[in-house]
Amino acid sequence: MKIEVLGSGCSKCKLLAERTEEAAKGLGLAFTLVKVTEYPDIVVRGVMTTPGLVVDGILKCQGHVPTVKAIQDFLR
Repeated sequence: MKIEVLGSGCSKCKLLAERTEEAAKGLGLAFTLVKVTEYPDIVVRGVMTTPGLVVDGILKCQGHVPTVKAIQDFLR
């Protein structure tokens, strides 16, 4: 599973990356976590408000940091 956290590296982006890693590990998933920080690469994925979360090419959320439980729901 490829998980991408989209954002400039602000505190919300870092928190999303931390929660996403915790969620994926909690589910016992094999995953790769990629941090996408370049604005053109973020926009091409359809994200206009960061942070964004993309799972296997599908945008799951943007503009907020969901709970670990909510992220686990995205990953299932």
